[in-house]
Amino acid sequence: QVQLVESGGGLVQAGGSLRLSCAASLRTFDSYHMGWFRQGTGKEREFVAAITWSGGTTYYADSVRGRSTISRDNVKNTVYLQMNSLKAEDTAVYYCAAAPRSFYYLTTERYDYWGQGTQVTVSS
Repeated sequence: QVQLVESGGGLVQAGGSLRLSCAASLRTFDSYHMGWFRQGTGKEREFVAAITWSGGTTYYADSVRGRSTISRDNVKNTVYLQMNSLKAEDTAVYYCAAAPRSFYYLTTERYDYWGQGTQVTVSS
């Protein structure tokens, strides 16, 4: 059974940084693209960032580009999201997701597997 477990969320002041981690139980982690999404209270879930199976290509939402970096460690079966210069509007539950190499729509929600999420709260 595939499990994606996010960690690293918490309460941080505006302007601060957090690094989220997502550990995947996928047997062939390096065959999966990975994405991060978030959902604020009363809002729809939205795309944040994605990285291809090899780590060779990354994608970012305009709202986080320049402030966030997605990366992966295919030995540790883990994907990371480094977030800097955090703003109150970054407050949300952050989810990681996985999709096989054949998947093309990395900025959409059409991923196969999802984690339970980790809460990020940014105080202003």
